[in-house]
Amino acid sequence: MGKVRIVTDSTADIPAELRERLGISMVPLQVLFGEEAFLDAITINSEQLYDKLMNSSVRPTTSQPSPQEFTEVYERLLAEEPDSSIISIHLASVLSGTFQSARLASTMLEEEADITVIDSKSASYGFGMQVVKAAEMAEAGESKESILRMIEQFQAKLQLYFLVDSLEYLHKGGRIGKASALIGTILNIKPILSLDSQGVVQAVDKARGSKKAMLRIVELLKEQFGDEPVDVTIAWTNPNPTANELAELIKSRFHVNLLDYTTVGTVIGAHTGPGTSAVFMRRL
Repeated sequence: MGKVRIVTDSTADIPAELRERLGISMVPLQVLFGEEAFLDAITINSEQLYDKLMNSSVRPTTSQPSPQEFTEVYERLLAEEPDSSIISIHLASVLSGTFQSARLASTMLEEEADITVIDSKSASYGFGMQVVKAAEMAEAGESKESILRMIEQFQAKLQLYFLVDSLEYLHKGGRIGKASALIGTILNIKPILSLDSQGVVQAVDKARGSKKAMLRIVELLKEQFGDEPVDVTIAWTNPNPTANELAELIKSRFHVNLLDYTTVGTVIGAHTGPGTSAVFMRRL
């Protein structure tokens, strides 16, 4: 039996060095500023995106990869190792057509390839953590079946929350109404956001000011994880005090086995805006 190869897309927000070390193949989404098109994590990085957001009157849009782009990656991996199998893990299907593009590509190669395409039902490092664990298992020679079982279990053990500095970008992206955005801005209301079981953005709670919102996130996580050992990743769209404070609170209140940091990529950041902070927590 051949090796298991892992494929994902750029919205997993896995650092390039880690992707390369674990042999993870990544298909990028696009970020569009008017007529300008950029490949997420390849021709535009987070710092460049937020600079453009602050200095451009053009609101960015994003675009999923085509099935052909996935086909090319799958064919390359199969050419390298003809007897290998592929697990392809992607951004929640309710948030993007990326999963559907990957699924269509897999059906085009179905007769000659062993490809399983997975809807992560999550976003950013919420599924990046799954991809990294899958790649570690593949490197260790674990079977495809054991990796797929891990992914299923992983999704049930993960919780994420995120805070945004401004509701403007969520409003422009159609995630919240104009009235909610206006009231939230005036009253300094910070919605505590998460994803439901299918990956849909939802407001879990709200607090006045970032400090109270962070403390409420800690309370919510404590209710779910208690004193269990956990792996945690703190992510941000650009360096900001909220992300640092959230990390310190997590370290002081939880039995943290592993604490990592990453940057929210340009596709997710285009929809949440600068100053976004997120925490991804998983029980062991």
